Amino acid sequence: MNPFEHMDDWKKNMDQFFGENFWGQFDGLIKTSIPQINLYQTDHEIFVLINVPGMDSLDNIDVYVDYATLELKGAIDLGLGKDTASTQEITEGVFERKVHLPFPVRSDKIKATYKNGIVYVKLHRLVSETSRKNRVNVKLLADE
Repeated sequence: MNPFEHMDDWKKNMDQFFGENFWGQFDGLIKTSIPQINLYQTDHEIFVLINVPGMDSLDNIDVYVDYATLELKGAIDLGLGKDTASTQEITEGVFERKVHLPFPVRSDKIKATYKNGIVYVKLHRLVSETSRKNRVNVKLLADE
């Protein structure tokens, strides 16, 4: 038995009782964030997998990287929006999502590809010019 089988009916009853905006308060708790992502890191690289099923054009997603933030904008459209779903587990719709990265990344060394519904993004750790080791001159103080 699926405990969420009658969730849509329950939601409609709650909408009628509390009003249509009742569920807006629970968006982050009930709906999963889209697109879904997996983030993997090594000492010097970050690999991000972004789940975007049904994308027929790469113009449907924008990926931005700024220092230690990955920003995703786009839409997931499975093309069946006019049909009534009896079960709907694949989340679709317009999305805008920011992901905080575990460390700053280089803007000149980013690779992104798309295959089988997954966007693969490879990022490289930013090594700042100011983090280089500098020799410090030690001076001898005269005894007083």
